[in-house]
Amino acid sequence: MGMDYSDVFFVVTGPTATGKTTRAVHLAKAIGGEIISADSRQIYRGMDIGTGKDLAEYDGVPYHLIDIRPAGYRYSLYEFLEDFERVYDDIRRRGKPVIMCGGTGMYVETVVKGIKLPPVPRNEELRAELAGKSLEELTALLKTMKTLRNNSDIDSVARATRAIEICRYYELHPELKALTEPHPMENALVIGVEVDRDTRRERISRRLRARLDEGMVDEVRRLINDEGIDPEDLIYYGLEYKFVTQYVIGQLSEEEMFRQLEIAIHQFAKRQMTWFRGMEKRGTPIHWLSSTLSPDEFTARVLALANDVLAALAG
Repeated sequence: MGMDYSDVFFVVTGPTATGKTTRAVHLAKAIGGEIISADSRQIYRGMDIGTGKDLAEYDGVPYHLIDIRPAGYRYSLYEFLEDFERVYDDIRRRGKPVIMCGGTGMYVETVVKGIKLPPVPRNEELRAELAGKSLEELTALLKTMKTLRNNSDIDSVARATRAIEICRYYELHPELKALTEPHPMENALVIGVEVDRDTRRERISRRLRARLDEGMVDEVRRLINDEGIDPEDLIYYGLEYKFVTQYVIGQLSEEEMFRQLEIAIHQFAKRQMTWFRGMEKRGTPIHWLSSTLSPDEFTARVLALANDVLAALAG
């Protein structure tokens, strides 16, 4: 294997449809690493096509934090950080390099910055106060709040309400601020997979058609009819699950579903890029590498950057 990269924490991120998993798997094979998913929707069992799990792509590379909760569950950033820490420590203990791969910017940034979060209870009074507000109104309210938050994933009323609940809790408990202060991971190497806007748009549309051909509608029908999952719980997950569910329960025609979903994914990719640019402004360097690089060239460039991290750690 050559060099020992177990002291470097590799992060492969970027917007949707850039081929991050393929890159992370190639890198993991080159250095004997294991992959931790940083995708807020691949954690759910049975939600496979719509989240693009493509588990065959891992080709024997061990992966973690995929299929760890039942569909319909509402997983939180707090739980992700707990799960991440447990898995990260275990992989490190076994002397293997860790590669985190995924496009949920909030997960990536919170981990790399070493932020810890206290659990936030439900606030029924606040929920009653927010009930009936539109997604636009909730998003506007969220923009006025000052806590680290993930706007890239907020495309449903339930998610926006929860985000406001968390921000309000921190406002009411200033003593928690010290806990949520960043302690950046010094061994983190954040790689962004970059693709130009036109290519990204074309890939998103092609991938959406492929997922529909693969049976994404049947997957949603099965979750509702066989698994007994409330359509509202699927709509909560946004994107594919929101629009396909609305089609399955008769709220949208097939054509409307495709058109609205395509627009929503393009907007989502744009919000992801806004998040990553913000991350850089907030002090996390991201090394952008083109998605046009061959896997070998991509891995070679990542390892050259990893050597710099090792040199810095050695001081």
